[in-house]
Amino acid sequence: MDFIETLRELYAQKEKLGRAIQLLEELQHSLEFSHAEGKRRGRKSMGAAERREVSDRMKRYWAARRKRQDEEPAR
Repeated sequence: MDFIETLRELYAQKEKLGRAIQLLEELQHSLEFSHAEGKRRGRKSMGAAERREVSDRMKRYWAARRKRQDEEPAR
């Protein structure tokens, strides 16, 4: 039995396995990345009713601020 030849074959198999593992890891990474792209980022869109609700809430907020500011004594 030729040990040197056996070692060469084992190293060749090791190299092939290393490339296969690397390709599978890259594939896994690309699949994870493509799934992450599908997620929306940033602000969500609002429907008309929700916009109206926010608008009414902000009108009340600013009216209360103006009222407080008017009630404060002038400096």
